[in-house]
Amino acid sequence: MPGGPRWDRRRVLRTGAAAFGGAGAGWSASALVANGSAAAAPTDGPARVVGPSAGAETVPVVGTHQAGVDTPPQAHLALVGWDLREDAGVVGLTRMMRLLSDDAARLASGTAALADTEPELAAHPARLTVTFGFGPRVLRDLVPAGRRPRLDELPGFDRDRLDPRWGQTDVVAQVCCDDPTTLAHARRMLVKDARTFAQVRWIQQGFRTARGTVPDGTTMRNLMGQVDGTVNLAPAEPDFDPLVWSGDDALAGGTFLVVRRIRMQLDKWDRVDRVGREVVVGRRLDTGAPLTGVTEFDEPDFAATDRFGFPVIDPASHVARARSADPRERFLRRAYSYTEPDPARSTGEDSGLVFLAFAADPARQFVPVQRRLDELDRLNEWVVAIGSAVYAIPPAAPQGGYVGQQLLEGKSTGEKSPS
Repeated sequence: MPGGPRWDRRRVLRTGAAAFGGAGAGWSASALVANGSAAAAPTDGPARVVGPSAGAETVPVVGTHQAGVDTPPQAHLALVGWDLREDAGVVGLTRMMRLLSDDAARLASGTAALADTEPELAAHPARLTVTFGFGPRVLRDLVPAGRRPRLDELPGFDRDRLDPRWGQTDVVAQVCCDDPTTLAHARRMLVKDARTFAQVRWIQQGFRTARGTVPDGTTMRNLMGQVDGTVNLAPAEPDFDPLVWSGDDALAGGTFLVVRRIRMQLDKWDRVDRVGREVVVGRRLDTGAPLTGVTEFDEPDFAATDRFGFPVIDPASHVARARSADPRERFLRRAYSYTEPDPARSTGEDSGLVFLAFAADPARQFVPVQRRLDELDRLNEWVVAIGSAVYAIPPAAPQGGYVGQQLLEGKSTGEKSPS
């Protein structure tokens, strides 16, 4: 309200005990009464055994890596991209990351953030994770040369139709959770944290199949009906660590994130029959099996031919073009579908995929694959990239510190930050 008092974090922390003492006591007392009344209320029928709620599940930070990279994907995504304000500099970015890291850690454990005006919304973490990253400009301008991992912006691809609205930002937060209410609250708290130091460029929201709908570990389906991500790295594989976690000393324990916003032309896809769709993709739609196989994880036989001598799997299909003989051209996929109202489009909505890929070296692992798809891929008639960005994902925060401290101050994971 214009003219009314402004309550920011510092003022709440400074005056909260005195200013809100009475109100806080009253609220707590009424909550206790309500809880007591509910507990004392008689119940009819046999007693119910209530097990632990999925909303109570947390994802602890283990080792040197940020959570949200090798974590089994949650059902909901909010990807937040910020541009730093001109006067932020290293000091501003450091303060921002301290706030963000502290609140993210609290929220992920089911604890309200500092100065949280809706603490009840933080009570059910539902496997909440927050993963932070820095864009190329931050590394170039704000990180000292001796601590600067190499990160080049992605090259241009001929078929891209990039919209600056979804372009490269300075800082990113990948917020994932199984509950959309918890996710929305966490996103709001992080945006409030950063408001003094950065401007939100975009928020990309996405979703996967709700947890419990299919068995854990089931490959997701995208909005075109395809099984999406069959060929993906798994943490148990021996190649996982060298292909995902950076070998650069400046980013030890970290990785790199590629973000591609891919719009699907679903109205055009609707006109393609089932056989045509399977030829385009190179896989059966019902099982996800390659056209030369029976089950989803059968190895495609690109040399197989039909009775007329034509390849069973079209060499221009998405499966054939994405596959590489080079085992280094692999990365960890973590994609989410999106759909948003868009009255300007004939369908009334914009739908597609927020494609996320984690790699130790995007230039070596991701770019060659994307170049092949850009040159020739039958699926290109129905999909187009409208957003593109790349980020360095630092290791987990050092004890008592913040994410990115290793780069900005030279504090490595495990070192205790001075108070």
